[in-house]
Amino acid sequence: MSGRILVVDDERNVRFTLREVLKGKGYDVTEAATGDAALTLMQSAPPDLVISDYRMPGLNGLELLEAIRELPEPPEVIMVTAHGSERLAVQAMKAGAYDYLSKPFEPAELVLVVQRALERATLSSENRRLRAELTLGRSMVFVSEAIRRIAVLVERVAPRDSTVLIRGETGTGKELVAQALVDASPRANKPYVRFNCAAVPHDLAEAELFGHTRGAYTGASRPRTGLIRQADGGTILLDEIGELDLKLQGKLLRVLQQGEVRPVGSDTAVVVDVRVLAATHRDLAAEVAAGRFREDLFYRLDVVPIEVPPLRERREDIPVLVRHFVRLMARRFRMEAPQVSEALMNDLQARPWPGNVRQLENTVERLLTLSTGLVLDLDGPSTASSTAETDIPLKRRVEAFEAGLIREALERCGHNQSEAARALGLLRPTLIAKANKYGLLRTSNGDER
Repeated sequence: MSGRILVVDDERNVRFTLREVLKGKGYDVTEAATGDAALTLMQSAPPDLVISDYRMPGLNGLELLEAIRELPEPPEVIMVTAHGSERLAVQAMKAGAYDYLSKPFEPAELVLVVQRALERATLSSENRRLRAELTLGRSMVFVSEAIRRIAVLVERVAPRDSTVLIRGETGTGKELVAQALVDASPRANKPYVRFNCAAVPHDLAEAELFGHTRGAYTGASRPRTGLIRQADGGTILLDEIGELDLKLQGKLLRVLQQGEVRPVGSDTAVVVDVRVLAATHRDLAAEVAAGRFREDLFYRLDVVPIEVPPLRERREDIPVLVRHFVRLMARRFRMEAPQVSEALMNDLQARPWPGNVRQLENTVERLLTLSTGLVLDLDGPSTASSTAETDIPLKRRVEAFEAGLIREALERCGHNQSEAARALGLLRPTLIAKANKYGLLRTSNGDER
């Protein structure tokens, strides 16, 4: 069994003995003479296992163990104690050590304990990976290693209140990553508010985000809470953060740094407890250099960056996404889900998809709308404009077109129903009825139904 082991002991001869025994068994061994040096080494080269002496200058073994347990992915720890120090060994076990060895120990005893500790480390790592995939899998469909890495990061970051900046091209699934972060956080059952910075004019965005007092401006006949205060205790996603007006960026910085919101027209700040997630398709570092984005806000948002790769860089996800969308659309259209031919799947995998997953979803919807059989094929009427399209019932074609317009309006307006209704020239109840008919309304957890 291979594994990376860090030996921590202030006695050089003890480190030498441990290193030689473990290297002889094929393990990769590094050394540190103090607890502080061990923590520094772990930042650059995380080990699978730490073997630490108890009595050392600076941090003792128990203090080092406590620091290790605070790491995002702590390695297993074996404590080495002097003969007759069983009380200290039991204390270390209660604090999270896997096992202990009493000096002097036999090499065979050392190797056996190390093997068992590394087996547990492997099992713990696999459990973390599965938990991570389950967390992100509630929002996203994937098999690619690129998204698996994001899943691990989401699982690690979600329980903490750190600000997260999600970057990626339009249509890659940034909002789904945000949803996964919320679902796996302690704030999962608290308010989750989304605001699309590109969907609201700059002169209205301030009141929308920060609220206003009565009479703050013409037409402000009653006070407004604002979305940030609505998210108090929970989370707010600021989608397309790169479009936020520079003046409002300063007010947002105050929220992040001081936890305060000042409504328009008010001289009094209101304290809020809100976790901020931000998403953008822009290169914010380049926007900072161009003077279009505040540098201090950029660094405050970029605490934990998550980069969602475009679909063309994870083509192995395309087949599972296609099958998922086929099932989803078939349910929505109340039809039997057709099979996807190998030729069509190969063609879909070869396309560049500049609009990413969203474009793929719309393409699958069009294919199902125009399909007449139980198989979607490359040569069938479902894959291209064709005179055979006239065979599709007019009502179904009109409904598909209408559903596409409503979906586009909802996405453009950040799923703000009032804004989308105005954009389409509909009354809000009419929009809700139509969106509900096509399964485009979101449930409380953000999924469409």
